[in-house]
Amino acid sequence: MAGVGSVVDVQGTVADGFEPVRDAFAENFARRGERGAAVVLYKEGEKVLDLWGGTKDPAAGEDGEPWAQDTAQVVRSVTKGVAAAVPLLLHQRGQLDLDGRVGTYWPEFKENGKERVLVRHLLAHRTGVPVLDTPLSPAEAVDGISGPRAVAAQRPVWEPGTAHGYHAQTYSWLLSELVRRVTGRTIGRWIAEEIAGPLGLDLWLGLPEEQLGRVGRIEAVEAPAAPAAPGLRLRPKRSVAEAYQDPESMTRRAFAAISPTPDENDPAYLAAELPASGGVATADALARFYAALIGPLPSARTARSGGRLFAPATLTMARTEESAGPDQVLVVGTRFGLGYMLHGPASPLLGPGSFGHPGRGGSLAFADPEARIGFGYVTNGMQRGVTADPRAQALVRAVRKSLPARET
Repeated sequence: MAGVGSVVDVQGTVADGFEPVRDAFAENFARRGERGAAVVLYKEGEKVLDLWGGTKDPAAGEDGEPWAQDTAQVVRSVTKGVAAAVPLLLHQRGQLDLDGRVGTYWPEFKENGKERVLVRHLLAHRTGVPVLDTPLSPAEAVDGISGPRAVAAQRPVWEPGTAHGYHAQTYSWLLSELVRRVTGRTIGRWIAEEIAGPLGLDLWLGLPEEQLGRVGRIEAVEAPAAPAAPGLRLRPKRSVAEAYQDPESMTRRAFAAISPTPDENDPAYLAAELPASGGVATADALARFYAALIGPLPSARTARSGGRLFAPATLTMARTEESAGPDQVLVVGTRFGLGYMLHGPASPLLGPGSFGHPGRGGSLAFADPEARIGFGYVTNGMQRGVTADPRAQALVRAVRKSLPARET
């Protein structure tokens, strides 16, 4: 079984100068418990690194089906960063007012003290509904009706707009229903038609049945005893550990808004459109997506801005700080723009201007406009951590090492 000490045959290509990233990727298998993974890097719209290795099933032995270049993976909360582009693009096109009230578009949402919640509050985790008084079953979570109804009826646990806390699961129904009310389309369909299709991305929110064979199996795996770098991962502070252990804490309740925990390998779960956690993507698709947010893609199959998604003003809004400081759910200090985590101690990215989103347990994707980088890393071995996985962080440090000092 691939794990600590394993020598894995890393496949792929690396442009001159980015060899440190290849070395770090190989070390993830040898030293950091990696099982199956891929990492892709775009610079100035062109792919400069594409690596993969390990097996599609983290519990399989070394003779298990190998990870392939086109292997896709459930990326958990990395999905939030992809989904956040939808309301920002709707705003860019004049279809959604970020300073408008959510209840203007979704009247039922105004119940129980939420009549003044703004769209930007939703994107910046300031809505005050990270928990549900009555958690949803896995079947209810994906039926498209129970989730929106539950968050519309939920009373906020803080006055909306006055604090922030990670909406780990409820973000799914908040965002998906808002998009449906504004566009008449599901968010998965919108992403497929307006983002993934035109950019040629192997990325789905609502996995088609015919793509199931490409998807690696996701499993929890034990991490090495010693963390590779500081952050919210393997040795959290006592207050953080206690919050995750206390069933009455807002932390546990936020992550348990779906209870019992859904089977993320279930085809029904993969087919659902859960923008908080259910996206399936290749590392290439994520890196290419973030590259398209910040600049043109020469090979994009679209005439819209040469493949660039965000206009300069939209890019500025996406990465302008909206929330910062103590996170009511994650306990540590976090920073958010409009739908994106920003570079900081809890979630280090490439540099101060970076924006993106990690996935609990490992995966990470982000852009850095100053370095003109789009980064995507996916893994099927979910280690214990939320915002700064040691494997992802090793890759980010290697990217930083590969760039001229003036670019980071």
